[in-house]
Amino acid sequence: MPRVTDKQESAASAGAGTQTLLRGLKVLECVAAGTHDVQGIAAVLGTPRSTTHRILSSLVAARYLHHLPHRGYLLGPMPIHLGNRALEQRPLVAIARPHCEALSSQTGDTVHLGVIDGNEVVYLIKLSATRGFEMRSRVGQRMPLATTGLGKALMLGLPEQRWRVLYDDVAALSRQSPERPPLPEWPLWSERMTAYKQRDLVFDLEENEVGIRCVGAPVRDMGGRVVAAISVASAIPFMPEERLEQVAPVVRAAADAVSRELGWTG
Repeated sequence: MPRVTDKQESAASAGAGTQTLLRGLKVLECVAAGTHDVQGIAAVLGTPRSTTHRILSSLVAARYLHHLPHRGYLLGPMPIHLGNRALEQRPLVAIARPHCEALSSQTGDTVHLGVIDGNEVVYLIKLSATRGFEMRSRVGQRMPLATTGLGKALMLGLPEQRWRVLYDDVAALSRQSPERPPLPEWPLWSERMTAYKQRDLVFDLEENEVGIRCVGAPVRDMGGRVVAAISVASAIPFMPEERLEQVAPVVRAAADAVSRELGWTG
């Protein structure tokens, strides 16, 4: 009888270990998809009931699964912990930047990404236009939510009751600073925001800076919460009203692409 070498034993052991690992991962996928009983999981794996029981017991011991009588197997605390760590290790800016760069190349306009902080938007990414037109915005800058494209896109994730409070804050600011662009009256501003919410994108029609128009769209996380916004902005000669509508679906697509990387399923 041929002698089995140490190298062959090691290879066989590694192969078995890989198969066990893949089966364990498949079990987690099954449970996450809604299969909670041993019989159903065994059918998906194509393994005997006894083998399936051993895999399930190991995953319960390692806290990847939790077993409840009469309900079967549910995801345990470890996948939740790993999911949170995965989110921590995939920061928004790193995920969004390639999509913002692609959007900048496609449109030739200034691209921003920002997040909400209190009643303001904070700019985290700015990619300048390739047309030679430079906007005054900068990374780290804070602007009112109710006037900017980014800010209004972020407001789509807020209760509508807050819209009036944020509007009134900016209206008071405008009265104190005559150099600021005049804000539309509340009925018109509110009507526009309601229409924006239905489209899931917004326009900034020179409300933040005279001569600048902008299209913004919200970015969502796996829970559907608005966590950021992306915008494309340019001077009126490069952004007439018809081009706003042309750019809108491109901005929407970029925001959706970032959202999907954050776990949003739409």
